[in-house]
Amino acid sequence: MKKLIVLALIGLAAQLIDGSLGMAYGVTSTSLLLVAGIAPAAASASVHLAEVVTTAASGISHIKFGNVDRQVVLRLILPGSIGAFIGACFLSSLPGDVVKPYISIFLILLGVYILYRFLFKLGEKRAAASKPFTKKQLLPLGLLAGFLDATGGGGWGPVTTPVLMAKQDMKTRKVIGSVDTSEFAVAVSASIGFFISLGWEQVEWLWVGALMAGGVIAAPIAAWLVRLIPSHILGVLVGGLIIITNIRTLLLTVGLSSDTMFSIYFVLAAFWAVGIIYAVKSNPENKNPKFLKNSVDY
Repeated sequence: MKKLIVLALIGLAAQLIDGSLGMAYGVTSTSLLLVAGIAPAAASASVHLAEVVTTAASGISHIKFGNVDRQVVLRLILPGSIGAFIGACFLSSLPGDVVKPYISIFLILLGVYILYRFLFKLGEKRAAASKPFTKKQLLPLGLLAGFLDATGGGGWGPVTTPVLMAKQDMKTRKVIGSVDTSEFAVAVSASIGFFISLGWEQVEWLWVGALMAGGVIAAPIAAWLVRLIPSHILGVLVGGLIIITNIRTLLLTVGLSSDTMFSIYFVLAAFWAVGIIYAVKSNPENKNPKFLKNSVDY
């Protein structure tokens, strides 16, 4: 029972981050499940099955609060679904012990990218005259993001959100809402791929239920908070969390001593703390007393 409560809290926290940042539900949840000893394919399958419900709740909430660009959602759904299905079948065919370190490396890279995006791109402004993506431009983006999402247990948001923010002439809350809403189709396709490849018996149903419960509670709250909380702070927090969580798998694979591992954790935590302080102090929004009213529209 205690483990289920912890998983529900994980689902709640992950959905709060994902719903207000446009990324990291799958990455955060999968990282913590890998730490708990779940095989990569089973962990990713459990997370994606939970996401079928949480992304539906998140999408409905974002639509209600006006955070969605319907055209972008429709152009991402098909390629994202195809990529996720292929990725699920690919991951299911690999031995769990062999692929686990590589999945952790992938997740660490995503964490580094998230930190980079929100630490060193804070002051960049999107071009006012940028044109919306065409269907041909969104096709490879959806395929790649869907494939990485299924193989890594997360990746849809970290790949699509920064790209859309860089190219689209959209408010950040619109990007986040559109990415979260389109992720429902990705989660469904990935789950179907895992069911075909692994079978229903590989899914930890109690774990899935706990993740779902936490995510459903958090979804409407996150859709509301996306208009209030500075997304750069959440980005730095989740990026550091992903890196520190997944570095454990790599250190155990190498076989380092506990003292050495503790030293590495301490150094990473120190850099993480510095990054958080830098993000808070250097962001120009902090000089504007009105930033909390529309902080994500930078």
